Amino acid sequence: MAGREPGAVVVTGGAGELAVLWVGFPLLGVGLGAAFTAASGWLADLPWFPFQGWFALLAGLPEGRSYPVGAGLAGLAGAALAYLGTRERLTVTVGREGVRLHRDGQGRDVDRAAVAAVFLDGKALVLTDAAGGELVREPSDLSPAALRAAFTGQGWPWVGQDPYRAAYRRWVPGLPGLPAGADALLRARQRALDTDRGGEVRELRGELARLGVVVRDEGKRQYWRVVAGPSDP
Repeated sequence: MAGREPGAVVVTGGAGELAVLWVGFPLLGVGLGAAFTAASGWLADLPWFPFQGWFALLAGLPEGRSYPVGAGLAGLAGAALAYLGTRERLTVTVGREGVRLHRDGQGRDVDRAAVAAVFLDGKALVLTDAAGGELVREPSDLSPAALRAAFTGQGWPWVGQDPYRAAYRRWVPGLPGLPAGADALLRARQRALDTDRGGEVRELRGELARLGVVVRDEGKRQYWRVVAGPSDP
């Protein structure tokens, strides 16, 4: 396990990111809450504006109570966003023998021997095997320079760009060349992408990987390629 290796390098957002989450988000919430409270009487009269009942309630409170209530609840909403953001932070621990990726209370280990290339695809950290299958594709806001330094410093095969990028084709329903069953999975995944169901999108990526299909996204568009053999996501 990478986390137990002597000399393993940890890449994370650091204290600055936590400060933005736990100080910036609540303060922003308080500021917005105060601004909305000041405009609550006007907003409550707009028939198209959401939460009119809430703004009418704020407008009906005495000024000495409306601002603490409006700003305080918005500040709590900012703290809730900070909590969710903290759970979603990716931590990458790179050792000579393996790497651990930790997010949302769950960790995943990948052995160095299974990895043929490491690179960034946009904001996603990608690890591929010798057949071109993706072992890992993890979106993150981690520093590209820090990730590159951690992997190269531990002797991993970091490459500047996706070595298989030219092999991708844009998915169009019914396009030939896909393994049996892959088109149906891509159709379902497209529906999940269009409706922002992230958990289903990730699950269907795994199902496609078991058929030997690697998929990458550009916005709501899917691109695919076939590897030599099925690989685990």
